[in-house]
Amino acid sequence: MKMTSTRMRDILKERLSNDKYHFRFNRKEDTLRIEWKETKQGLTLTLPNIIVKYNTRGETVIDEVVEHIEEALRMMNEHVELTGMEKYIYPVIRSTSFPTKTKAEKKLIHKDHTAETRIFYALDEGKSYRLIDEDLLQEAEWTGKHLEEIAMFNARSLSTDYKTDKVAGNDFYFIATQDGYDATRILNEAFLEEMKANMKGDMTVATPHQDVLIIADIQNETGYDILAQLTMKYFSEGRIPITSLPFIYEDKRLEPIFILAKNRPEK
Repeated sequence: MKMTSTRMRDILKERLSNDKYHFRFNRKEDTLRIEWKETKQGLTLTLPNIIVKYNTRGETVIDEVVEHIEEALRMMNEHVELTGMEKYIYPVIRSTSFPTKTKAEKKLIHKDHTAETRIFYALDEGKSYRLIDEDLLQEAEWTGKHLEEIAMFNARSLSTDYKTDKVAGNDFYFIATQDGYDATRILNEAFLEEMKANMKGDMTVATPHQDVLIIADIQNETGYDILAQLTMKYFSEGRIPITSLPFIYEDKRLEPIFILAKNRPEK
């Protein structure tokens, strides 16, 4: 039987059956809104997008969507505190187009990183994490600087094990632990400097999405073309894409580069 928006709506309503949830189907927009009856907090699903994935991967997609919804709704309805949770706070990398406010208009704590990226701060909650907003910071009576110091300390404790691949005389290093903080490793300056010391050519770094960090030792022109293809592929496949532009790492600075086919990059 062909999957339709109406059928997908019914499946999700059955799987998410809960007296405390309210469901609202918008036939015109092809969306399903699921929210807590008491607080009206919730999320809106675009059903055709889920159906596209379902047609490719089957029932697994519904399992993943249901798990994501239940976790998101749980977090919305749960009061958290930062005090006492210091070891679970990490920085996360997002694109500069990522919203700086929640849908409830709460300002998210963030700072600039590069021309392409910003740093946000997250409280790890096991299966997912919650981005830290100004209200949470004020409740804890913390400054932004204190939050940053805690998060960066924890970021430096993340493992930096990588896999290596050699292509056309260029070395590529991949960190993809699936812990939610792979791109965060770009903030570990000591690690970047250690990698830089072992480079034969130009050191480039890429964070196409949150679940991968790519470091490349580019030793010939072909290497740049391969890097461009890699970053675009990962960027298009990522659950939370960041940027398709890689960076040149020089003098402890990250500069985004535009790679022109068959040429060296332009900064």
